[in-house]
Amino acid sequence: MMMRFAALTVLFCLAGTAAAADQPTIEVRKTATCGCCVAWVAHLRRAGFTVRAQNVSYERLARFKQQHGIRDRHASCHTARVGGYTIEGHVPASEILRLLEQRPEAVGLSVPGMPVGSPGMEAGTEREAYRVLLVKKDGTDRTYKSYPAAR
Repeated sequence: MMMRFAALTVLFCLAGTAAAADQPTIEVRKTATCGCCVAWVAHLRRAGFTVRAQNVSYERLARFKQQHGIRDRHASCHTARVGGYTIEGHVPASEILRLLEQRPEAVGLSVPGMPVGSPGMEAGTEREAYRVLLVKKDGTDRTYKSYPAAR
């Protein structure tokens, strides 16, 4: 019985490793002093992504956002690129996975600002209501997923 359990455990671990290996690498640009950016990167890694984070100046970060289709109204504290999409702010890993699966015609996803309770902005069980926006190539957006407030 223990041998069967051990064999199953190994199989599940290998399956998890293979799934993580299938995820594309997420390239993150952030400033060196932003702790919530570090927490968001940890959230992505726990979800199985390989993440390459690079600290840049505020000026370089602003240029990177602009070059990859992020306008001021969609901005947050960090910007990432994955699978040809731009990910702005505290977007949950589950929404990035859905984006990569569905492959809509878009710039990418954004969680503007820094809502409490979003990945990387956790504060116990409290969460502000926030929306993940699908940013379209013409600069408009639509709600991709809403997260309700929680206390």
